[in-house]
Amino acid sequence: MPDAEVLDIVGQVHKIFARVGKKVVTFDLQKEKPSNDEIFKAVCRNGKLRAPALRRGKTLIVGFDEEMYQRLLA
Repeated sequence: MPDAEVLDIVGQVHKIFARVGKKVVTFDLQKEKPSNDEIFKAVCRNGKLRAPALRRGKTLIVGFDEEMYQRLLA
């Protein structure tokens, strides 16, 4: 179960981009309703937010992928 901080952060964002394995998964929480398990599997490890994690406005970026960072932060 994710800790309260993770629940709070996820509840405040509209989009989540997360590096999971070798791919980047995207959740647009305004358009789709993924299960909490899907989201937390992508952004959590042992109930804590995976590192690195960056919140930019209403977007949460989790994990490191150079292409993802260049695209989202350029």
